Amino acid sequence: MSQRLISRDPALKRLRDEGYDVSIINGYLVVGQVPYVTPEREVAYGALACAIGATGDDVLPPTDHTMRFVGKQPCMSNGARYEKIINQEVNEAVAPGLVATYSFSCKPPSGQYADYHEKVTTYIAILGTEAHVLDPTATAQAFLPVTSDGTDGSVFHYIDTASSRAGINATNDKLRGQRIAIVGLGGTGSHILDLVAKTWVEQIHLYDDDLLQQHNAFRTPGALSEQDLKSASTKVAFLAATYSRLRTGVVPHEYRVDEHNVHELVGMDFVFLALTDGAAKKIIVDALEQYDVAFIDCGMGLYKVGDALAGQVRVTTSTPDQREDARQRISFVDGEQDEYSENIQTAELNSLNADMAVIKWKKLNGFYLDLDHEHNTVYVLDGNMMINEDKDGDADHDQS
Repeated sequence: MSQRLISRDPALKRLRDEGYDVSIINGYLVVGQVPYVTPEREVAYGALACAIGATGDDVLPPTDHTMRFVGKQPCMSNGARYEKIINQEVNEAVAPGLVATYSFSCKPPSGQYADYHEKVTTYIAILGTEAHVLDPTATAQAFLPVTSDGTDGSVFHYIDTASSRAGINATNDKLRGQRIAIVGLGGTGSHILDLVAKTWVEQIHLYDDDLLQQHNAFRTPGALSEQDLKSASTKVAFLAATYSRLRTGVVPHEYRVDEHNVHELVGMDFVFLALTDGAAKKIIVDALEQYDVAFIDCGMGLYKVGDALAGQVRVTTSTPDQREDARQRISFVDGEQDEYSENIQTAELNSLNADMAVIKWKKLNGFYLDLDHEHNTVYVLDGNMMINEDKDGDADHDQS
């Protein structure tokens, strides 16, 4: 309930987004990590607390101007007791292990604080001004991880403050609840996972039977340790464990998709294909088309020109109302023998391929504005060109 109330109230949400350690405990608004000066003229960190009222999920305005303080006697920078704000000493249990020791009083000129943001930041500024004299780096804006309490329906283990700070929660909500599959967790597939894992989709199913090997470290997001490479783990098991630190719903499938298990994909809301096995891809595409599942196929073609590389990156989108164009673009030739499969390090193109795929998926869901409705996009290294093809209602496939 704490985080849901904070998310719904503009003033409390603003405090959280600005990096303050905000929580609601036992009917108290508690703000931790507040710097102040002790009688020993040392900078310490205490907590502010005040009673907070709510009706259902709506927080009521502050009813008074007082504040409780958890910590030693607060002082001015010279060590003198801070008589300006100390009203009285108290012994008030705010929560288990959290006991207020002082009551503060600082009435605003209007007689009442407009909201909790004004009230909290006023008291933080009063204490912080003295603390800054001794330690200019002291701040209450610690930007600590905000743990999800499970009341907001979030798939994340801690609150997505990036979306709330940007004001795009409603946009992110368009992706909520989806079941996504990624087939092939090599370079491009792992980058797709890195992006999709940070959205509000319900589940992400990972399909690949390959072991995690040393060359994967140079195509996969993040930094793999030597111990990771010695773990004899499959790629999907390792990646599922890694991203499960962020969120729930990452499901590893340590096998290839074939005619015996392709039915597992037909229940997905969307599928990303990032595999080089042409025969397996055809089985998957046939099934997804048959059961009206939208998908994106990622492709990359690199070749050597002397000691340099040239080539292109492709993203092809197949939806129930636009299948034929995609069929003409997708290659079902086995790519295991091309130069790309010989451990040529192209992490930036893996990342670009994944970026293009995820952006298009988000366009399909109304996350990004889509004016062209292209279903095939090719990035050409030579000339740094991005080509959009197969737009809705575009019968002749003109390039633009």
